[in-house]
Amino acid sequence: MLIAALLLGACGEGAGPPDTPDPELRQLLAGAGVTQLPPLPAQDPALVTLGRALMFDKELSGNRDVSCATCHDPAFHSSDGLSLSIGSGGVGAGATRELGTAREFVSRNAQDLFNRGYPEFTSMFWDGRVARRASSGFDTPAGVALPDGLSGPLAAQAMFPVFTRLEMRGQPGDHDRFGAPNELAALADDPAQVWAALMDRLLAIDGYVALFQAAYPGRPPDQLGFQDAANAIAAFEATGFTSSGSPFDDYLRGADDALSPAAKRGAVLFFGDAGCAQCHRGPHLSDQRFHNIGVPQLGPGFAPEEPQDFGRGGVTGAAGERYLFRTPPLRNVALTGPWMHDGAYTTLAAAVRHYRNAHDALGTYDASGLRPELRGTYLDDPATLDAMLRTLDPAVTAPLTLSDPQVEDLVAFLDALTDPAAADLDALVPTSVPSGLPVRE
Repeated sequence: MLIAALLLGACGEGAGPPDTPDPELRQLLAGAGVTQLPPLPAQDPALVTLGRALMFDKELSGNRDVSCATCHDPAFHSSDGLSLSIGSGGVGAGATRELGTAREFVSRNAQDLFNRGYPEFTSMFWDGRVARRASSGFDTPAGVALPDGLSGPLAAQAMFPVFTRLEMRGQPGDHDRFGAPNELAALADDPAQVWAALMDRLLAIDGYVALFQAAYPGRPPDQLGFQDAANAIAAFEATGFTSSGSPFDDYLRGADDALSPAAKRGAVLFFGDAGCAQCHRGPHLSDQRFHNIGVPQLGPGFAPEEPQDFGRGGVTGAAGERYLFRTPPLRNVALTGPWMHDGAYTTLAAAVRHYRNAHDALGTYDASGLRPELRGTYLDDPATLDAMLRTLDPAVTAPLTLSDPQVEDLVAFLDALTDPAAADLDALVPTSVPSGLPVRE
């Protein structure tokens, strides 16, 4: 995903000293509230086994042609390698996936799944439209239709891709891979109906009946809902995608030699003069808030404002929150490009350079590095640019003095956030799923 507020503040010129005193860096880390990640509580193995099957099974999509793992593929480090994802009707996998006939891109970049099981993640999606309430329950697009019994925000999030037509549900009149009518797409836009129909599908498969019985012993099938499937998916994600083995994590555990000199220089910039830690702070390197840092608008937009994407403003309705998107966590960020909420930057260095002058970067964005189908979607009209600049975060309104060597040092630090185990997640992929549908094509 994406570095929603990567560099804020001001930096001096030059690459800095060849070596950085560790006491200085450790003091900066303490000031930014950066701590080691504690272990997560163990999940019920039967629930994880069910969630793993569901994560990779195309039975959850209307046309039986896409799974959760299509956009959160272990081969692409829990994302898909695309600026904007391609859901139902698409062909292929990962960065080479192609749009189906008369289909369009999903509105936003597929966020990675790393560490989303931690309690600090109280809201989900780039716009935070799924969020835990301070009292109890969740605020979501489903309103009162959201069932009780969800284990947390990660499970609540899992309820929605299966309902979204572009992502998994499909379009009215669609047929599945076997030529049968897509009954999920034919339903009205009522999430409760779609979730119930999905459970009818799953519980018609003997393998899923057995997995649900193991995960929810004593619960008869007619007392199971899709929230129980979502809890299982969340349990698998929390188990399979927890990541705390990067060189940076080793440094937090006290190993001064875990970071290279360049990475240490980059870290001192990041947590010091460059001001990145105004947004990327805390144990997950995210303030869990929303910012407009002038990311170029591209893609189909987000309903009902398409081709615009108002981000957080689309959820709250507040004009002052238009174009604000959540600050993503940064562990394994070097693995999960393209970057920004719409994948506008295809290299990490380009994402960093955006902050040299966010105002100018917005108006002079070069879309030539994007896939041909996306190049013409960049909204560079004066009205859009002016509207975006009205809510630009004050911290990025002034140009940064950021030299090329400093950019290289910052990228070296971001590279040091990579857990070697996150580079190869193939062991998470099952060889088969209960529906019998192909896991990979």
